[in-house]
Amino acid sequence: MFHPIEIPFGCVMLFNVVDLKEGVTIEDVEQVLGEMCNVVKNTYGDDKGGFIGGQVYKYSGFVSEEGSVGKPPEGDEVAAKMRSGELAIVTYWKSFEQHEKSHADKVFKEKFDGLAKFCDETYELGYEMLWQGVPEDNSE
Repeated sequence: MFHPIEIPFGCVMLFNVVDLKEGVTIEDVEQVLGEMCNVVKNTYGDDKGGFIGGQVYKYSGFVSEEGSVGKPPEGDEVAAKMRSGELAIVTYWKSFEQHEKSHADKVFKEKFDGLAKFCDETYELGYEMLWQGVPEDNSE
């Protein structure tokens, strides 16, 4: 459940921002979120399904001044939504088409609908990988 994941070059990443309704806590959605993630990894986690791995993050409110150029745009709709989301669900897929097929499936939709009941909104942005790397071993 908490094992490291390896992300192959050329995959796609979907970034889902989850904005919980007023008064709903992360603890309120833990079980339904866990069930949804379990369905994804156990149902779509093969070559045919295309799921590679995923992570769930809780928004903590910190912003990197060192990693930012300029002030984050105040009026930008996407930036505002990203700041309002309590959770981020990051998933990696072999292709966007496989992601979409899995999310149109009845099994997934039932679990996602369970999470959606607790949300004002969710939206998912897709990214294509351009680069990845790890520190080189310079000890030799």
